[in-house]
Amino acid sequence: MLLTTERLLLRPWQEADVNDLYFYSRDPDVGPACGWAPHQSLEESRAVLRGILSGPECYALCIKETNKPIGTAELMLRGNTDVTDRADECELGYWLGKPYWGRGYMPEAAAELLRHAFEDLNMRAVWCGYHEGNDKSRRVQEKLGFVFHHAHPVQVLGQQRISRVNRLTREQWLTRR
Repeated sequence: MLLTTERLLLRPWQEADVNDLYFYSRDPDVGPACGWAPHQSLEESRAVLRGILSGPECYALCIKETNKPIGTAELMLRGNTDVTDRADECELGYWLGKPYWGRGYMPEAAAELLRHAFEDLNMRAVWCGYHEGNDKSRRVQEKLGFVFHHAHPVQVLGQQRISRVNRLTREQWLTRR
């Protein structure tokens, strides 16, 4: 599936993207904020590309003019998320390469994924979360209209953190449109 926004192309990851994936995912400011360790090698990025980033609703976020990935966003469907076990609910996850922070790319991409979730996939709710201290992710979710649902402690990279879980229903999304 291919999705587009004003500035972005959202497409499946490809083997040829491994160098871009490694470049952004090795940054110590990117992965740990999302709960994963920075990639240590091109081989690790290749394994992630073939495994974690191969889901049916996982997209490389690409600048339209270059078709080069700058991050990822995914709608994690039942069986690939522990937030919900309903077939009509999913979880939104994302990260963005540091050189592209603060330019509005993630809210733009996530808004399109929400449209896709509610209009094309007929979801009744989309869940999304962040670890306390990840203010960039918190702001993205606030801009999109997510509403706080609950918080819980999690073990992330050997540290105890608080995960804040938010939800956006179809009705809330429609009201904001």
